[in-house]
Amino acid sequence: MTTTESQTLLLQLIDPANRPDPYPAYAQIREHGPLRLPEGHLTVFSSFQDCDDVLRHPSSANDRLKSTLAQQQIADDNAPRQLWTPSFLFLDPPDHTRLRKLVSKAFAPKVVKALEPDITALVDSLLDKLAADGQFDVIADLAYPLPVAVICRLLGVPLEDEPQFSWASALLAKALDPFISLTGETPDDFAEQMKAGLWLREYLHGLIAQRRKNPGEDLMSGLIHVEESGDQLTEEEIVSTCNLLLIAGHETTVNLIANAILAMLRHPLQWTALGRNPSRVSAVVEETMRYDPPVQLVARIAADDMTIGQTTVAKGDGMMLLLAAAHHDPAANDRPDEFDPDRETIRHLGFGKGPHFCLGAPLARLEAAVALSAVTARFPQARIAGEPVYKPNLTLRGMASFAISA
Repeated sequence: MTTTESQTLLLQLIDPANRPDPYPAYAQIREHGPLRLPEGHLTVFSSFQDCDDVLRHPSSANDRLKSTLAQQQIADDNAPRQLWTPSFLFLDPPDHTRLRKLVSKAFAPKVVKALEPDITALVDSLLDKLAADGQFDVIADLAYPLPVAVICRLLGVPLEDEPQFSWASALLAKALDPFISLTGETPDDFAEQMKAGLWLREYLHGLIAQRRKNPGEDLMSGLIHVEESGDQLTEEEIVSTCNLLLIAGHETTVNLIANAILAMLRHPLQWTALGRNPSRVSAVVEETMRYDPPVQLVARIAADDMTIGQTTVAKGDGMMLLLAAAHHDPAANDRPDEFDPDRETIRHLGFGKGPHFCLGAPLARLEAAVALSAVTARFPQARIAGEPVYKPNLTLRGMASFAISA
């Protein structure tokens, strides 16, 4: 397949018209096997086996500075400022290992389990407000306020600042889309994305200054304490870590909860079954992660020459893994286009694999489980009141609004 043909196929992904249902486009791409964009030093994988192999491969790196394109930008002195900013998401061992070890304490199973009573109380209070209305918006009234409140509490971010950082978070979530990689062009809102990133970093620097004076029991205070006790953790690393957790800690969970509600309401027997039997909720969450994943794609860099299946990837080249396409690969899941929490085996890569397995997976699963069990039990007759409206985001694909009648 020529580069032009590959690019034409991939450009379907960034077309907003495909956001409500991108899966036919993913199927088309998957049928053609790995796609190459040589000028962009990029290979796109879409089968389950290939994506799984890349995530497990020892030469599969996250550090963007290892990419050929990044090195070219640095040599030309044209690299955007954020390219040199350390970020938990884009680190490799040993730095990633050190930082992950520090942050993981806040997401240990015992810590997450201790949050369940508060999460349950918060969900109940949100649903109490909706009970008399007859109709509500899944995003604004449930899926968004729950994870935002939880991640703010964990990090020590004032919940009253939510309108400010939600603006920045939305822009930065969109900045994860591979627009430049697929088009070779800068998105129209690139300057606004950079502005949002700088604002959020300054905001977090300000919070750190406050926590230094008045430490609390939150994660940010804990990371500051580690820094001041002589560890190699820097303030920039604290900022980048909190930045990532603030965005990833709520954007993805919002999508998970909303996507599960939509899937069940489109399959009413599943809605009724969960409402009557809350023990089904884990299977519903995992099937949603497979069927309509909150994170549709991830990227990796080849730290050395790699071979994935029959495809050779040169050192420094980028790899885009279309997880949403992989999850619908019939070689991995039987009847992949059906939403079926009762399927014998649910195979998905939604939380990643290897050293970068999602740190917040237990928390996301808990929040979704509590919310989905409660909403199906509280509103057994719920129905879709209008087709959902989707954000423009490709990577963190999710709804902007979704009305249901209770």
